[in-house]
Amino acid sequence: MSALTPDGTTVAFVGLGHMGGPMAANLAKAGYAVRGFDVVPEAVAKAEEAGVTGAASIAEAVAGADVVMTSLPNGALLLGCYRGEDGILAHAQPGALLVDTSTVDVDDARAAADEARAAGLRALDAPVSGGVVGAEAGTLAFMVGGPEADVEAARPVLDVLGARAVRCGDSGAGQAVKLCNNMLLAIHQIGVAEAFALAEKLGVEDQALYDVSSVATGQCWALNVNCPVPGPVPTSPANREYQPGFAVSLMNKDLGLALAAVEKTGVHAELGRHAGEVYRALNEGETAGKDFSVVYRAIAERSGIER
Repeated sequence: MSALTPDGTTVAFVGLGHMGGPMAANLAKAGYAVRGFDVVPEAVAKAEEAGVTGAASIAEAVAGADVVMTSLPNGALLLGCYRGEDGILAHAQPGALLVDTSTVDVDDARAAADEARAAGLRALDAPVSGGVVGAEAGTLAFMVGGPEADVEAARPVLDVLGARAVRCGDSGAGQAVKLCNNMLLAIHQIGVAEAFALAEKLGVEDQALYDVSSVATGQCWALNVNCPVPGPVPTSPANREYQPGFAVSLMNKDLGLALAAVEKTGVHAELGRHAGEVYRALNEGETAGKDFSVVYRAIAERSGIER
């Protein structure tokens, strides 16, 4: 396969939601010929406004495409889009490179890759970090699983969409790293929220804690970028009523996948399990749609802190 640069390369994009839509738009903006499909007509219409050619079916989107990208809510939908007489595997051209950016179970990622290769296609799992903001800005981080040659072939496309793409190993490794990363992220966000609640109770201003911890041993993305209290980081979701960002519902989903892997492997993950309990509780009512840093609000309320 020739270099997957914009000239002469067609990209099919299946799944044009909050993440897939901006990614498809950025590829079109970079000069790629992009055909997009989504079961939601409004998502297709929005993508068309950004230069994507809308398709009426998966088959129409992927026919003749050099690269087929997917961004879907779960592994069952991913495998459903791959399989069947109307699916990606039946209609992608031989040798096409499939790049799945969804976050799914590791076993589902490996099954999708195995079936793609059996159909004469190439496949990568490439889940992302960076949320909707990163998708829109083209600053996502990709965790990629698959053969090294295929990862290198995909780099021109991934470089348009993100700031970094790291090959994590063979098929499924990208998903494995994503789940480990997000379990760690959830633990960090809870810890940062608890620290701010304790500081408040001890009479310390938020800004003082931030000014020290953000440059000391407590520094982390959950503090320095996604600070869960209003003020210290003006761009954090806490300053816009916790509008995501990365929603509680998505964190809850990712933790569910991570903890399923914990059960399967027998890893002792006490903090990971606790984070799962915390976000399952938050994934009810209106907080499900808030940024996952809203965990601070729940901790503050239980601590008798009024904001």
